[in-house]
Amino acid sequence: MTRIGVLISGRGSNMVALVRAASAGRLGAEIAVVVSNVPGAPGLERARAEGVPAVACPSQGRGREEHEAELTRILEEQRVGLVCLAGYMRLLSPAFVRRWAGRILNVHPSLLPAFPGLEAQRQAFDHGVKVSGATVHLVGEGLDDGPIVLQEAVPVLEDDGPEQLAARILEAEHRIYPEAVRRFCTGRLRVDGRRVRCGAPA
Repeated sequence: MTRIGVLISGRGSNMVALVRAASAGRLGAEIAVVVSNVPGAPGLERARAEGVPAVACPSQGRGREEHEAELTRILEEQRVGLVCLAGYMRLLSPAFVRRWAGRILNVHPSLLPAFPGLEAQRQAFDHGVKVSGATVHLVGEGLDDGPIVLQEAVPVLEDDGPEQLAARILEAEHRIYPEAVRRFCTGRLRVDGRRVRCGAPA
């Protein structure tokens, strides 16, 4: 069974969605550890409350190489086979991405390649789009640029504000992230260049 390491920086709502899906037997995997680069992140206590080991690996005041070396040590000690980013607010180095090539997933609150980077929901709202959404993708060496695994569209309603739109996009993230992880862990993903072929769920 695949062992998953989840990286967070904040409250970890997508992490909780993954933990609960794993506990219900819907991932075909187990959450081995939750790691935050922010020692006081609320998601650490949320993970522990769900019965999952959670540790801090502080990034502030440390060089990227030193920080990622410790992060890799933690993941390897837990025999992690898949790394899931869940609100992890650091851009991973090319060396780290190559070390875990094809084994890092991220969820992003837009329909990539539109609106990569920070505050994607507000970017979409401010741009005046009629449809936004959520994307799960394999992590590449650039910003939010890896092959797309799953997407879900979310309409922008006439009376939406950025917060209302962000809340509905988050609900979509909670649906598609566990499903993408399930497909990865049950061998249903095949990468063909930039295209990811997803088999039907069991």
